[in-house]
Amino acid sequence: MKGLGIALIVIGIALMIFTGFNFVTEEKVVDVGPLEITKDNNHPVKWSPIIGGIILASGIVVLLVKKKS
Repeated sequence: MKGLGIALIVIGIALMIFTGFNFVTEEKVVDVGPLEITKDNNHPVKWSPIIGGIILASGIVVLLVKKKS
């Protein structure tokens, strides 16, 4: 349980610091013989830092409950 609590705390802090990321995919627009035109598409993935705070708090609760029992 101690490992789970520490993992939740680390993940919660990371989610509060980094609130999202982007990944890029390529899409073929034109493919005519030797001519090929592609387009890069950005796909942002974002989350609220509140989620990180909730996970951080749950990690602290897990550590405290383990110590009491």
